Amino acid sequence: MGFLININDKEFFKKLNNENVRPIADEIRRFLVDNVIKSGGHLASNLGVVELTLAMYKVFDFPKDKIVFDVGHQSYVHKILSGRADNFSTLRKHDGLSGFPKRSESPYDSFNTGHSSTSLSAALGIAKARDLNGDDYNVIAFIGDGALGGGMAFEALNDSGAGETKLIIVLNDNEMSINKNVGGLSSHLSMLRLSKKYINVKDKVNRFFNKFGKPGQTISKFVKKMKRAIKFATINTPVFEELGLTYIGLIDGHNIDDLTVAFEKAKSTDGPVLIHVVTKKGCGYEPAERNPDIYHGIPPHFNPENVNNNITYTSVFGDYITRKAESNKKISVITAAMTSGCGLNLFASKFPDRFFDVGIAEEHAVTLAAGLACENIIPVFSVYSTFLQRGYDQILHDVCIQNLHVVFSIDRAGVVGEDGETHQGLFDLSYLTHIPNMTVLAPATQKEFEQMMDYAIDKCEGPVAVRFPKAKINNTNNSDFEISKIETINSTGNNVVIFSVGRMLDLANEVFEKLNAENISSTLCNVRTIKPVNTDELNNYLSKCTLAVTIEDNVISGGAGQYLCNTANREHRSKFIHFGFPDSFVEHGSQIELMKKYGLSAENIISNIKKELMN
Repeated sequence: MGFLININDKEFFKKLNNENVRPIADEIRRFLVDNVIKSGGHLASNLGVVELTLAMYKVFDFPKDKIVFDVGHQSYVHKILSGRADNFSTLRKHDGLSGFPKRSESPYDSFNTGHSSTSLSAALGIAKARDLNGDDYNVIAFIGDGALGGGMAFEALNDSGAGETKLIIVLNDNEMSINKNVGGLSSHLSMLRLSKKYINVKDKVNRFFNKFGKPGQTISKFVKKMKRAIKFATINTPVFEELGLTYIGLIDGHNIDDLTVAFEKAKSTDGPVLIHVVTKKGCGYEPAERNPDIYHGIPPHFNPENVNNNITYTSVFGDYITRKAESNKKISVITAAMTSGCGLNLFASKFPDRFFDVGIAEEHAVTLAAGLACENIIPVFSVYSTFLQRGYDQILHDVCIQNLHVVFSIDRAGVVGEDGETHQGLFDLSYLTHIPNMTVLAPATQKEFEQMMDYAIDKCEGPVAVRFPKAKINNTNNSDFEISKIETINSTGNNVVIFSVGRMLDLANEVFEKLNAENISSTLCNVRTIKPVNTDELNNYLSKCTLAVTIEDNVISGGAGQYLCNTANREHRSKFIHFGFPDSFVEHGSQIELMKKYGLSAENIISNIKKELMN
């Protein structure tokens, strides 16, 4: 493995410079490509931070010094340099290395991350704890320009600049999140990249006053504090200095000598410091440089020739909403920096005036949708389940209290697999069904999905959520969708009634067939409307059966099964047995592995049904 045998030698990092770093950086990039192509994961972002991460290891003393990665997409090089290269073949596999920083995995990981815009708040908290405990170490927040646009990051910047806590913020500016960045901050960073006038003027002012010893230094500090002289000397003052942070930039993120100087300067500076580093996403691997969005997150055994060839819920949604918008001019679509991830490239190109990418700002996206709905536009917010959690208060306060017609298209609902606990979409049924005025739908087939979207857009008058999985779509031609109606798929009798939710229909059908083979009569039902359910119809099913079984791709606590149970008449509630995910955070692994581990297999469900029937 070449240089990798030396990664536990801290002197090895101290000797790195521009003259000798190239073969080392090249080896890391080859290592990343070879491994991530096999395991899947975030490739382009890590290829872009090789020299940057090496420079941090040269200057800082990890794990004594603490680093908090925002999201964690770009933490693979850090994992390699912190002694985990030998286990890299297990990346994102069950019981293997996580694709994100994880405190339980290594003392080098200071904070668990997976969602965006969190690093500054966490790092500031660690830095304040350091000061309260009387410790002495550096705290680094590593954040991308896309994540910096999130509201939480702005709140943390505001708090950081208002105090004197020593904190080093590394802004990795590659002009990308998953797709091209949008918004005013992105424009501001572009302006800074185009001109170094501000930085040059500031440095000249400081050097001039420092020539005069102590009196000059006093004047320099006064000028720095007041900033007026610098502001009048240049057009483009970085917003970070306006907030009270010391700004160091622009730094070439692939020049280890320049990075070393910047980090050393930050270490010796009191108070909060922001180092503005410019990198190239996918650097060193031509396919990723050319298509950084495609190579942002790749599946295991990735083959670029087969990208997006599968018919998934995501691709069906993208095609559907584009067709629908051609005939319904009131439809607009909102996404939070997930244009390609949510299948919206075609819609964005055909209807740019009705497409709103708000950046990594889910809270804003929800309330923006509420504002659109107030004026008779039909907003469709397309978002991953795990990221919709970030807008919970806005869903409740701004949308549902006003009973506004906002459509939530919830992608990646249920278990998603290798990205692990921060990305599993296992909570949306629990946090949506208890909000008044909210309608919650879960399709099991493509026909059902499109008919649900028709209902959500054309007929529903209030907030409505359609949740669907990260999976190939089922094209079974089942009966037409009717709101609140429970669909009977098959029946051999009333001993057991199986209520299947969404994608679990295939598993539920397997359970039904095996029960039938063992002469246990049962009825298989497809619960397409989670809320509002037809209570009379539900109670009719329950009045005839011995045992009711619910199967869902959500946590059991507060999920569809418990919602059905609570909706049923009191005399029927003892009949329920629920299958879903437990009251715990589900780790990374393949969907099949995780479903089996947590009891979502036909064998386990049937075994438990038999036990209940015997009691």
